Amino acid sequence: MTNSPLSDRTQDDGLDRIMTIPNILSLVRICGIGLFAWLILSSNHRFAGAFLLAGLGATDWVDGYVARRFHQVSTLGKVIDPVADRVLFLVGITSILEVGAAPLWIGIIVLIREAIVSVVTIIVASLGGSRIDVIWAGKAGTFALMFAFPGFLLASSWTPTLAWIEDLSWIFAIGGLALSWFALFAYIPKVFGSLSKKSPRLGKVQE
Repeated sequence: MTNSPLSDRTQDDGLDRIMTIPNILSLVRICGIGLFAWLILSSNHRFAGAFLLAGLGATDWVDGYVARRFHQVSTLGKVIDPVADRVLFLVGITSILEVGAAPLWIGIIVLIREAIVSVVTIIVASLGGSRIDVIWAGKAGTFALMFAFPGFLLASSWTPTLAWIEDLSWIFAIGGLALSWFALFAYIPKVFGSLSKKSPRLGKVQE
């Protein structure tokens, strides 16, 4: 039996790979968030926690760069990368808000956005819609926020003479919020496009 052109193309593209550097980095990001939560909630090591969270956030950019630059994009990676982002956001920001190291209103706005994205993702998947690729604005917003919150945490652990860290964190936070919410609205036509491939009521069914 010969393979179909689609299966040949999938194998050639290597989309079925599992053990790739980007996937390993995403797993590290998920596992590292537990250590971060322990550092600031149980041991009150905010300094170490801030640098760990920033490092974990940086892996989000690194794994994307490696995947594109060295052709290690995979189907698993397209799923586990946004999952790692959601886990890092939810646990990381909730922990920081718990110790009062960041403005509550910023944390709430970010968490609301993440909740909307998670609910929409579940709905699209349950209705059989195709997976939606992450857009640049969303990744950039995530990247900025993952430096803003460690910055707030770091500023809360140091002396007032380094208040510039908090000022810089505000810049990252406002920029990250703007980009992430812009991305959220930019996903709306993509969501309907994804569902239209499955639902005749939302668009023409593709055979």
